[in-house]
Amino acid sequence: MAAETRTDETDFGEVSRLKDRVFESVTLAAALFGIVTLAVLLVYVTVDAVGWLDWQFLTSPPHPLAEEAGIFPALVGSIVLMVLIALVTFPLGVGAAIYLEEYASDGRLTRFIQLNIANLAGVPSVVYGLLGLGLFVQLLSFGYGTLLVAAFTVSLLILPIVIIAAQEAIRSVPDSLRQASYGMGATKRQTIRNVVLPRSLPGIMTGTILALGRAIGETAPLIMIGVPTTVFGVPNGLFAKFSAMPMQIYTWSSYPDTAFQYGVVSAGVVTLLVVLLSINSIAILIRNKYQTERS
Repeated sequence: MAAETRTDETDFGEVSRLKDRVFESVTLAAALFGIVTLAVLLVYVTVDAVGWLDWQFLTSPPHPLAEEAGIFPALVGSIVLMVLIALVTFPLGVGAAIYLEEYASDGRLTRFIQLNIANLAGVPSVVYGLLGLGLFVQLLSFGYGTLLVAAFTVSLLILPIVIIAAQEAIRSVPDSLRQASYGMGATKRQTIRNVVLPRSLPGIMTGTILALGRAIGETAPLIMIGVPTTVFGVPNGLFAKFSAMPMQIYTWSSYPDTAFQYGVVSAGVVTLLVVLLSINSIAILIRNKYQTERS
């Protein structure tokens, strides 16, 4: 009887280890599939961009000839747009998250607001473009296709994502730290400033980085608010017309010349990816530096 029991336990252990190995293999395959697919796409685009992505391309305005085409106005427009979006979204998103997590009571109104924020995070971007068109262009008369209208419209698009990420980060701070702060005589405001925010900032920054990564590639809201597909100068004010890299790349892809459809478009895509990775890297360095100082 004892021998049979040991045999059953051995068989059960082998089956469990086999299931673990199968599960590990499946998850590894899923991870490799995404990484390999992304790598193939990047290599494909980069190879097409060779010979087109140079200093002349980065510092020149658009041109009807592919050999003289550049992305400089759209490049500057995208960078300025991302800075404005970050300045609008970060304080509003973090402020809303702080109120919902630290001040608002757990009542029907709060749950209703939470539900709507979660729903807004999944609304198609073209709907936000229509909202920006009706609110900022027609009602407030900020002008079609201006930098300020684009910043506000795309900020509305990513604001629910930032709020949800900030809420999760604030919620992850142990309540014992808050109680210890109160026990030392700190007020709620002091506790939030000195205890909650420093420990939740890495999570907040992570959510903001992901949201900005989505924002830089958005095209539908910009089309809806009348952003020009091509401009030949950099924006000189908040109410100036501008263009963004996704708009310029989309325009080039519609040209009949194959040099535009492959070489110039690929150079624009690589430029967009480099700007996106640079913005994300700067935000990650700031997050890690702050996290190191607090640990």
